[in-house]
Amino acid sequence: MFSHLHVHTEYSLLDGMCRIPQLVSRAKELGMEALAITDHGAMYGAIKFYLAAREAGLKPIIGCEFYVAQGSRLNRNAADKDSYHLILLAKDQTGYQNLIQLTTRAHLDGFYYKPRVDRELLKQHQKGLVALSACLGGEMPSLILQGRKEEAGQAARWYKETFGDFYLEVQRHPIPELEQVNEVLIPMAAELEIPLVATNDVHYVSKEDAYAHDLLMCIGTNSTIHDEKRIKMAGDFFYLKSPEEMAELYGDLPEALENTERIADMCHLELEFDRLHLPEIDLPQGKTADEFLYELCHRALPEYYPQAGADIKERLGHELEVIKKTQFANYFLVAWDIISFAKEKGILYGVRGSAAASIVLHCLGITEIDPIEHKLVFERFLNIERQEMPDIDFDFEDERRDEVIAYVSRKYGADHVAQIITFGTLGARAALRDVGRALGIPYGDADRVARLVPFAPGMTLERALDENSELKDIYQQEEGVKNLVDSARKVEGLARHASTHAAGVVISKEPLAGYTPLQRLGRGNDQGLVMTQFAMADIAHIG
Repeated sequence: MFSHLHVHTEYSLLDGMCRIPQLVSRAKELGMEALAITDHGAMYGAIKFYLAAREAGLKPIIGCEFYVAQGSRLNRNAADKDSYHLILLAKDQTGYQNLIQLTTRAHLDGFYYKPRVDRELLKQHQKGLVALSACLGGEMPSLILQGRKEEAGQAARWYKETFGDFYLEVQRHPIPELEQVNEVLIPMAAELEIPLVATNDVHYVSKEDAYAHDLLMCIGTNSTIHDEKRIKMAGDFFYLKSPEEMAELYGDLPEALENTERIADMCHLELEFDRLHLPEIDLPQGKTADEFLYELCHRALPEYYPQAGADIKERLGHELEVIKKTQFANYFLVAWDIISFAKEKGILYGVRGSAAASIVLHCLGITEIDPIEHKLVFERFLNIERQEMPDIDFDFEDERRDEVIAYVSRKYGADHVAQIITFGTLGARAALRDVGRALGIPYGDADRVARLVPFAPGMTLERALDENSELKDIYQQEEGVKNLVDSARKVEGLARHASTHAAGVVISKEPLAGYTPLQRLGRGNDQGLVMTQFAMADIAHIG
């Protein structure tokens, strides 16, 4: 058997093109039992990949292809632009935590053109990880190509001593430099007693995707397919090969194939999705969160319901009981604390959605609407059968939203608060314009086609062809337009860039870097503002 351990999904932004559902389903179809994710410098897709692989009955191996600074990650000189590649895979929970720490530190301390770690960090966070020497960009291959064979050997020894589980990666692509490296690397492995492992540096799912991947790289590097000097892959062999294809390529190195299975067997990562890591407010001495919430509501009851009868008291008691059973008292208290701050500072706010159905939130002064008067059902907001996080949607006035974020950072600790990442994708119109540029089509021509795509949420090129007869006509009549639309469809929907979610802020009980990798809000941002590397749905999944 064989497992792919060097795989780039669409979250290797504008470089990898494997959509996670298609990647997982193809691996399953090929009879594989385990599969890794190793995106460049970040862990954006880790949770999505883990859940998708588990659902398909595949063992997910969570990893990352790191950039390793040649000197210190803190150096920022012209010579520090180049870094080496290194694949790290998590064997267990400890390894996963170390991956999170490394990718966070790479972004927060080491960012210079790319997020970088260095040997000092690798030494600090080596536990629970398997290290692979990576592609031609790895330290050993780079040194071999420079004729520095002795230093390549020393570097290999250092990685072996540091990680214990260290493998020299053999890739078999018809690339002259790679053949040159393998001639040295294979005997070096025997000499230094470091095992070999076979990988394929997967960037897209099927061989047929190579052309679309080339267009994607043109979009990423702002070049066209007519530019001979552009950065491009050396051929159409960076796809998810079958175990049979890999066996054929590595017939003379059976141990390199077997080691993929050995590594897969080493990796047993169990992620928890049923524990909440909600922040907690400081409680009065000797009181639990449930007791304090009870006290606040009963103290305010006469103010909101001067003639409170048995029915209202019963409703309040019922809600508090459900909140106690679902263990969400802290969540309600944090919401109360944030709104108390907004009121005190005169910051305008509104609360949307099913939260209006809660008499507890009404008594806390969070919602204005009386749920009794309007006959609103509390169970729509929170019930014991469906233990999901209740949704209290706050809107704050634009100009003063930062004050609220600054307050929660001070109150709960800057390392407990972050904004949430979101990924801009290649929507129908953007895909046409970007692909048009990559194909060298004049902007006006691509724009003419893009403008025919109707404006609507979730619009796709397929839907646009159905809904706009003018677009359908030129698609059928003009070869150039047909090629543009068909090419754009191949990259449509892929993640294009990372940005900050307009409204998403996360607050946790423990420091956030224990649960999610972090990065800066934007290039050149040294104000300490950070965002998660996991998107909103993944943040909710991890509690």
